[in-house]
Amino acid sequence: MSREEQIINERIKKADELRKSGINPYPTRFAKKHSCLEAEKSKIGRNVVISGRLMNKRDLGKIIFCILRDSTGDIQLVFQEEKTPKKIMEFFKSYFDAGDFAGVEGKIFKTKTGQISVLVTKIEMLSKSILPLPEKWHGIQDEEDRLRKRYLEITMNPQVREMFVRKSKFWNTIRQFLFEKGFIEMDTPVLENIPGGAEAKPFITHHNALNSEVYLRISDELWLKRLIVAGYEKVFEIGRIFRNEGMDAEHLQDYTQVEFYWAYADYNDGMKLVEEMYKKIAKEIFRTLRFKIKDFNIDLSKKWETYDYIETIKKMTGIDVLKSDIKQMKNKLDELKIEYGKKGLNYNRIVDNLWKYCRKKIAGPGFLINVPVEMEPLAKKSEKNPRVVERFQVILAGSEMGKGFSELNDPVDQMSRFEYQKKLRESGDEEAQMTDNDFVEALKYGMPPTFGFGVSERLFAFLENKPIRETVIFPLMKPEKEDKKE
Repeated sequence: MSREEQIINERIKKADELRKSGINPYPTRFAKKHSCLEAEKSKIGRNVVISGRLMNKRDLGKIIFCILRDSTGDIQLVFQEEKTPKKIMEFFKSYFDAGDFAGVEGKIFKTKTGQISVLVTKIEMLSKSILPLPEKWHGIQDEEDRLRKRYLEITMNPQVREMFVRKSKFWNTIRQFLFEKGFIEMDTPVLENIPGGAEAKPFITHHNALNSEVYLRISDELWLKRLIVAGYEKVFEIGRIFRNEGMDAEHLQDYTQVEFYWAYADYNDGMKLVEEMYKKIAKEIFRTLRFKIKDFNIDLSKKWETYDYIETIKKMTGIDVLKSDIKQMKNKLDELKIEYGKKGLNYNRIVDNLWKYCRKKIAGPGFLINVPVEMEPLAKKSEKNPRVVERFQVILAGSEMGKGFSELNDPVDQMSRFEYQKKLRESGDEEAQMTDNDFVEALKYGMPPTFGFGVSERLFAFLENKPIRETVIFPLMKPEKEDKKE
């Protein structure tokens, strides 16, 4: 029998003994009155009632030290002969282990080393831990296990716990910012008959009640723009998005994003609002406007640059994407040793690959503008140059951190763009957009000039300077192998 199996058997035995003595090792509730943080800040001599998980246990005979952890932090518990009731000392020694949840009552005092602690006078078992926690200093070493059992990593690592507190504040800051600007929050469908609003391969599932194939949404854009048609002037949604594509340090298949739409505004108005929002996020969540992201030092307080899509590619590769043909651009991709998929290769994909090569060298912060009209089927053409659209993307640390544009509200132009996308799909481009006739019909009733913007939780991951999967609390993992489970 392994040491771990011995520990498990011992803990099961303790739980059984508690039951036999009339003590439920998994009671219904505990009347907690103070958090660990409140206890730590309390005056010496104050009586506190706290609860949390026991993180370790050092039994020195006449005195026992233990750390209690709750959602606010840690505090040291002390059991001492002649000061802690003998019955409580024996009870703790006999039945409690690291990992157990306990309810504790005691007085605040300061140890000889100056550490604020709780001198325990009462203790209750709130949940007996059967499996031992990972070893304190090494934690979970296997990355797959660490992400699969994220609850253990959060238990053992306060830094990870705090990161997800920041992530909650990240979305709340965005929500409050938009509320203050007069936006209202909406909920739109996740299941759709036609996925739209982005160029992405969707997930497909079957709807039993309707007996039809449906898609998980790849964006909520077309629904929110219908609400602008309906007469709302400022709307947003924070919700899950699903794209059946590849995984890397910046991309996942299911993630949270915010999209907002603002009637009677254009992409110039949008750039000002987005810059203000990003600075608000940085100040509220991270207390700074300066970040180290990958190999870039980013300062959000400096003037945000404007990058011309066509001129940037031309400067870095020598290719003018408005004048060069597909063969010339493909040869340049080969020359630069840029990997690209052969399936569904067309003007859009080739130009996008050239841009990605250039993008990685741009630190930002700034806005990318003047994208060819073929690249964005939902944005208005520029009145100054109809070959490009009024679209911008936030550029940060060599990546795109949000996209916004003056929304296309001409139903004839919109249908023409959808028809172009249809040809791309027919030629093998699985990410090209599908034609949404219902949306075009909505536009025919009239949609005012509108600006729209969306950004995903990738922004949070970048500001944390971590791969996005590290900042998702329960990322989707491959199923465990049966032999590993056993």
